[in-house]
Amino acid sequence: MVSATHLAEPQPPVGLYVHVPFCVSVCPYCDFAVVAGAETRGPRNRIDRFVAALLAELDLRADALDERFGPPRDETSVDPPERGTSVDPPGRGTAIGPRSASVGATRPPLRSAYLGGGTPSLLPTDALAEILARIRERYGLIPDAEVTLEANPGPDERGDAAAQRRAGVTRISLGAQSLVAGELPRLGRRHAPGDVVDAVAAARTAGIGSVNLDLLYDIPGQTLATWTESLERALELAPDHLSLYALTLDDPDAEGLTGPTGDHLPTSPGARLWRERARPAQDDDRAAAMYHLAVHGLAEAGLRGYELSNWARPGHESRHNLAYWERLPVEAVGPGAHAFDGAVRRWNAARLDRYVAALAPPDGSGGPSRLPPGTSEPPLDPAAAAAEALILGLRLDVGVPTTALLDPPFADSLTWASEAGLLEEIAHDRIRLTTSGRLLSNELFARLV
Repeated sequence: MVSATHLAEPQPPVGLYVHVPFCVSVCPYCDFAVVAGAETRGPRNRIDRFVAALLAELDLRADALDERFGPPRDETSVDPPERGTSVDPPGRGTAIGPRSASVGATRPPLRSAYLGGGTPSLLPTDALAEILARIRERYGLIPDAEVTLEANPGPDERGDAAAQRRAGVTRISLGAQSLVAGELPRLGRRHAPGDVVDAVAAARTAGIGSVNLDLLYDIPGQTLATWTESLERALELAPDHLSLYALTLDDPDAEGLTGPTGDHLPTSPGARLWRERARPAQDDDRAAAMYHLAVHGLAEAGLRGYELSNWARPGHESRHNLAYWERLPVEAVGPGAHAFDGAVRRWNAARLDRYVAALAPPDGSGGPSRLPPGTSEPPLDPAAAAAEALILGLRLDVGVPTTALLDPPFADSLTWASEAGLLEEIAHDRIRLTTSGRLLSNELFARLV
């Protein structure tokens, strides 16, 4: 295990998340900070104002990193890490707490940038190119950096894959959700299964080197047969990566996440009613059977289940998402976006109007750009940071060192999990979750905190 003290050190980011909040319509199960309708399309859309605000935040956050760690250094002559490999966070050994860069200090360029949402593929391609150019200028990108763009598969939402590739996108993540025609409208999705086929083909033709498909299971009305159909149709498209998520129907209002500095927007009455009707149609046992089916089927197809919900062909593991599971620092910009510097987590408030007002004041107002509203959590104490690192490590198929079994704070819980068949030993010096352990991971994780 990494030492608990080590886990609390602020570090420069290895990745950058950019939240783009625009959608053509909002799916009833979606809890992300998104806006739709006239905000997204038509003469009153706010995309241009948002892009101006986003560029301003990118600069302000970069200014703070420059002051703290130095500007990004040029590593074009340095061999980058292989895709999908674990990279140690830069700057290990620095003092805990804020610090200023010493004279001549530099920070490593990013290994990944991820544009999520929302539907980032709705951005005009010139705006996308400008955003990625600003990231390269102010944060740096290693020569083979992974640059992901989330996209909806519909022909009026996925954008121009060739232009996206020219802007610097290397990876497309398509929100397919299902490849069964009857399930898509039930989820509020606007595309058809054939649109997913076309979107994958467009990405391949454009030369985008890695394609992910998101799929949902435990959808109301879904059966093992339709889930099998979705998986088989997805595999026929030969994706490089698959993300499979059980449909979760949370209540961010009840959880206190929608206040003035909250990272969620209030749930609409229509979405709340949809969720109330959908919950009784879900089934934990059916969801577990669907997960088991996916584990075996995707392994047979040559995809590695490298994380609880993610499978990839060799070399196509999501470098950006691995940073989260390896508890590495990631910068973040945009409404509702979460950042982590190795010690402190912070987030921007979800409201687009307040975000834009802070960063892109109206012409003639005379007001300077300022950071958007948001908040942060207190730094974790060393014991809590160690528990978090253990939980994140157990999400991965490489697991954690067996020495964790001897760590007093965790020994009893891990011994219980091992005796219950939730853990297995691999390579004689590491332990990881079994398939049953993955299904019951929340129970184990609750015992570890």
